[in-house]
Amino acid sequence: MPKNNTMKKVNIIFWITTIIFCGFMLFSAISEIRNPEDAKEIIHHLGYPDYFNPFIGFMKVLGVIALLVPGFPRLKEWAYAGFFFDLLGATYSQIATDGFMPQIAFMLVFFLVWGISYYYSHKRLNAPLMTAG
Repeated sequence: MPKNNTMKKVNIIFWITTIIFCGFMLFSAISEIRNPEDAKEIIHHLGYPDYFNPFIGFMKVLGVIALLVPGFPRLKEWAYAGFFFDLLGATYSQIATDGFMPQIAFMLVFFLVWGISYYYSHKRLNAPLMTAG
């Protein structure tokens, strides 16, 4: 496959997974920022205070912006790390509180989309190195 087509494929996979992942994160961030009573019940059940949800929600919005705005590779790396720890923390909190339930396996979808986006973001960063020579 010619190098130009390879980069096109990398870009397509990156943008599809990144937009899906950012959509997941924005959807959850809206609920967390609004912090309705049912969200407060869940967060209390997991052992966190009321102010935790809006804080995490705003951080997710900032992370989504960091992933979607061109440039700033170090900031993107921090955003990916933040999202990883958010997903890991949510998964761990659920398992620690209620034990393992089969429904928690759905979190693998989020980890998978996150991982593909992250992997292809690095392929894009290293693209000039791949196409040289």
